[in-house]
Amino acid sequence: MTKLSPPEVRAAAPNEREWVLSTIEVAFINDPVLRFCWPRAKEYLTGIRQVANAMGGKAFDHGSAYLAPGFSGVALWVPPGVHPDLEPIGALMVETVDAVLHADLFGMLGEMEQFHPEEDHWYLAQIGVDPFFQAQGVGAALMKHALARCDADGTPCYLESSNPRNISLYERFGFERVGEIQVGNSPIMTPMVRPAQH
Repeated sequence: MTKLSPPEVRAAAPNEREWVLSTIEVAFINDPVLRFCWPRAKEYLTGIRQVANAMGGKAFDHGSAYLAPGFSGVALWVPPGVHPDLEPIGALMVETVDAVLHADLFGMLGEMEQFHPEEDHWYLAQIGVDPFFQAQGVGAALMKHALARCDADGTPCYLESSNPRNISLYERFGFERVGEIQVGNSPIMTPMVRPAQH
């Protein structure tokens, strides 16, 4: 039996943003935290692209939006010294998320801010694989490609796992759990840090 070689990962061009966001849209369709925010499909489809773009869109300006062939998987890494665009996220959440969930949701966002490292770090805003291409090594290839750049910089990495199913992948690549974020009835989000590799 021939062993499949890992997918070739490359940086996404700025004009591929919509394709990348489409992959995130389908990859996160069953994400516990995002579907807690938007349990109805229409709200989810309205909100996910805007949140993904606000959280990780700056990756396109720095060559750190990565994609696997055929947009089967994508990852948005925000470089050290660059920050997600949080203001529109708050406004979008107020507008699109049921008011009953606001206290839990904004409590989570507050806790996320507390866990974010103060030192320079690479931030993995999103990584997602189109469900049609899952279990083919796409997520691992995306992680390996990005972490080579992080390690060349000698910089730590940070992420929040919104789906417990993904934690083992992150741990395999050296991320360690540093706490749990859970407010009211929200699902658990797990902040994770990967120390700088020297």
